Order: sequence, then C-alpha cells, then structure tokens
Amino acid sequence: MQVRLFWLSLGVLLLGAPAFSQAPALPQPVVRIPDGGGVGETLQSIFIPPKAGAPFSMTLATKWTRPMDNGGTVTLANQRRIMRDSKGRIYQERWMLVPEGGNIESEMNVFQITDPEEHTGYSCEVRTKVCELLQYRLTTELTYLPPTTTSGNLPDGSGYRLHEDLGSKVTQGVETHGYRETLTVYESVIGNDKPMVNMREFWYSPQLGVSLISIVVSPQRGKQVFTVKNLSMMEPEADLFVVPGDYKILEHRTQNRGGILEPPPAK
Repeated sequence: MQVRLFWLSLGVLLLGAPAFSQAPALPQPVVRIPDGGGVGETLQSIFIPPKAGAPFSMTLATKWTRPMDNGGTVTLANQRRIMRDSKGRIYQERWMLVPEGGNIESEMNVFQITDPEEHTGYSCEVRTKVCELLQYRLTTELTYLPPTTTSGNLPDGSGYRLHEDLGSKVTQGVETHGYRETLTVYESVIGNDKPMVNMREFWYSPQLGVSLISIVVSPQRGKQVFTVKNLSMMEPEADLFVVPGDYKILEHRTQNRGGILEPPPAK
C-alpha cells in the first residue's frame, strides 16, 4: 500500500532549510532547496529547478539504508527517470521503494509534469489515471543556487554547523562542485542523551543547477544516497510534457495543497 505521508527529517530542518513562503516579485530571490530528507514509500529526493536553456534526461538511482535496533540495516532502493526541456518544463517519475536485492519489483505510481511558463503542475496517479492540476510557482527567472550554509554556532547555542568546500570533480561527464554540511546538536537539546550529528554532502552541477550526487545521513533516518546515471543533455521528446489523453484532470489550482508544487523557500 502506498504511503502518502511525507515529512521532513531532522537533518533537513536543522541543516538550514528555510520556511516555505511565496517568493517575492522584487528583487529576484535566491532559492536554495536541499536534496533528500522527505520519505514515505517514495522519497523526496534531489531538487530539480525549472532552469531554462539546460535540457537533460537522466536516471536517478536512490538507496535508503535505515538502522535496526540489533545493529543491522534495512535497505530500500529504486530508479526513476527525470527530464527537463529548454523551456524549463520538467517531467519526473515516482517509483516505489522496494527492498534491495529482494523479489519485489518496483513500479511507477506517479508521474509529475511542471511548466514554469503556464504556472501549471500535474501530479498524475498511474493506477487511477487521474491527474491533479495544481498551481506551480517556480519560474525560470528565479536564481537557483546550491543549498550551502556557513560554519558557526547555532543562534541559541544548541549546536554547531560546519560548512566544507570539497572542490571540483567531473561527474557523468559534467563538472560538479562538492559541499559538505555537518550539523552537531549538543546533548540534551531535543531529548538526546548524546550529541547528534546530521550530514549532507552533495556534488552540484552549476551548468544544470542539479546535484548529480547527494548523500544525506541522519541518526533517526539512516543514510539516503541519490546518484544520477545515464545523463544526456539532448532535448527530451516534447510528448513527455503533455498529459496523456486518457487521463482525467482534476482542477485544484485554487486550493492550498501540499506537495512539490508549494511555493519555494526564498531568501
């Protein structure tokens, strides 16, 4: 059964993800949205901005390893396609996470299409062939930067944040720059009897505006690894960005609904 509950892990909250609010019109805001952290039977993984003039097709491989009380681990995995065209339109699939190396096959349960020019976002359930049409607020005019922070003590003295620049390397034939953000929460701050360490490492492509490798480690949630494979910067087929004719569309743009189509963090 598909789990519909998506939540942000402590790692996302404590590593400085800003609150969700509508982006102001002037001046152009800078958007920094961290990868990973949201989980269910699907994962909210890498952030794909509607960047114009930078088309691509990729396969995103996801692995989520969670600790067990007896010292062992449970690992779930999937792979899914993501495409973006030169207009900044995005098509991405959501596939069920399944046990790695097990007999259960993953299947696509949702695909999503967003259009920054039309301000529309479709979230389509494959089983029912029903799409929710929601308001899409991200635009190609926004400035999207990697979600980096600065080193220093937290304002309330509850912990310390460390920012590290890992330099550059080539990933999937594209130059990427690496960053590591580590947050230590001191003992007894949130009921913890020992210090808690949350880490986020990612290798970001300025050319594409996307992290090609992203690693999120949290004491509560374990380790999430997102790796881009089969990267191509050819223009995707236009048909991908059109809802199939046999799908029913439900108009929900006037409703305040959660999900990928909420306003972006801005600062």
